[in-house]
Amino acid sequence: MTNVLSTRSELGPPPPLAPEALRIVALGGLGEIGRNMTVFEFGGRLLIVDCGVLFPEDNQPGVDLILPDFDYIRERLDDIDGVILTHAHEDHIGGLPYLLRERVDIPVYGSKLTLGLIAAKLREHRIKAELREVAEGQIVAINDFEVEFVAVNHSIPDALAVAIKTPAGRVLHTGDFKMDQLPLDGRITDLNAFARLGDDGVDAFLVDSTNAEVAGFVTSEQNIAPVLDEVFARAPGRLVVACFASHIHRVQQVINAAAANGRRVAFVGRSMVRTMGVARDLGYLKVPGGLTVTVDQLDELPDDQVVLVCTGSQGEPMAVLARIANRDHKIRIHDLDTVVLASSVIPGNENSINRVINGLSRWGATVVHTGNALVHVSGHAAAGELLYACNIVKPRNVMPVHGEVRHLLANAALAVKSGVDPDHVVVADDGTVIDLIDGALTVVGKVPCGYVFVDGSSVGDLSEGMLKVRRILGEEGFVSVFVAVDISAGKVVAGPEVQARGFAEAATVFNDVLPKVTARLEDAMKDGVTDPYQLQQLVRRTIGKWVGEKMRRRPMIVPVVVEA
Repeated sequence: MTNVLSTRSELGPPPPLAPEALRIVALGGLGEIGRNMTVFEFGGRLLIVDCGVLFPEDNQPGVDLILPDFDYIRERLDDIDGVILTHAHEDHIGGLPYLLRERVDIPVYGSKLTLGLIAAKLREHRIKAELREVAEGQIVAINDFEVEFVAVNHSIPDALAVAIKTPAGRVLHTGDFKMDQLPLDGRITDLNAFARLGDDGVDAFLVDSTNAEVAGFVTSEQNIAPVLDEVFARAPGRLVVACFASHIHRVQQVINAAAANGRRVAFVGRSMVRTMGVARDLGYLKVPGGLTVTVDQLDELPDDQVVLVCTGSQGEPMAVLARIANRDHKIRIHDLDTVVLASSVIPGNENSINRVINGLSRWGATVVHTGNALVHVSGHAAAGELLYACNIVKPRNVMPVHGEVRHLLANAALAVKSGVDPDHVVVADDGTVIDLIDGALTVVGKVPCGYVFVDGSSVGDLSEGMLKVRRILGEEGFVSVFVAVDISAGKVVAGPEVQARGFAEAATVFNDVLPKVTARLEDAMKDGVTDPYQLQQLVRRTIGKWVGEKMRRRPMIVPVVVEA
């Protein structure tokens, strides 16, 4: 097994692409759950699969979204023949508006629902793109790339796997998939197509790794309906159901349960309202007439006839459910309310979700979640399904994608168990350059591939250094020191005056160090130091050393030294 994670620092820039080779470069999605984007290159032309975003963690304050790094393709935008979207989740489509800002006429390929949801998103960004609808079973020639679209089952309808054929060989990219044999919409993963492609020869299998550590097979969506029915039947008051705005299957089950139990449904939150409107208009969401109401109409209904469907199942601070839990929304939780978190916990979100659950419980709600009831199943194939897929496809090479490092390694181990030669399994990270040549995947280099932060209206202006500053301000506090000096006399004539924020102690605690600051400044001026910047650095070092020793803190220190 080729594991380039441990040797990535030794990799240099890749050589020019050989005429007979296919190059694969993931600009996101390897080592992380999000910002999925893979660039394929053959004959000087580029084809991109997905362009998603990654959502920030607690140690990235103020960041709205994290994009793939477009630097690798920025000088070659005219070489891009198209972007293929496997499905309409944000971690696969959220970065597309930012790519289209670079070149707006890149053709975008996707299924009916995927394009319907991306069109709504692009309208918000005021971008008019070239959208080309495709469907499972369809084969499209995109320059030298022959692309076949294969139906796969996922937690959103209309998901597609992508088989890319070039003279260098064939790649099968699963996108996100599972093998639910009883999906709500009856659209199962097309195993016949997987087997046929395998018989024809799959040179590289890029396969979803999210649940590679989960044994067996994912529970069927059908098993959730009876649980939801029971929750709806027993709930004495209002029901609030939180799920991803894109989880149309789950919302359909909520609608069915509401209809069966004499309840009306209101969608809450901009993204939820927008997505359900598109899904209903395109026929993917079946809503009986008169079942839905607006939020403003809820007050006219008895509590036991109300269902609210909203976002916030991952504890996102600005999502509807978190705002409800924090008493920052016009909808107020009270006794007899039941809240259902119809989603699994994304790694890293545990604390945020627990805060929301605790907040809702504090106001009297009964909270139903995956920890105490079967109200959600994963949209990603578990280990048994991944082995099944590998055995059907019989790939010459496997490259795990879409997962954290441990998921990629677990998926690689499954591929080896299925009979793939360990030397033909490549575990890589973002920016690794891999060439398919002579039927083998070969690591040939590495390209820069950092995080690109979206902070309000700015894209890419926020650096890691700025994030560090924000973390220090939030965690360690802030100290400003003002001093006026007479350099010619070598005297401090005013101050030092200290303003401190983020400290439990009063500002008077700094009185002990101020004489030291004055003495150090006057000694320095007597020694001929006249540059205000140098004097400011002396103040910073003196205050910083004292705070570190006395309080065991490392605050942001901003010294201001002016000449009187």
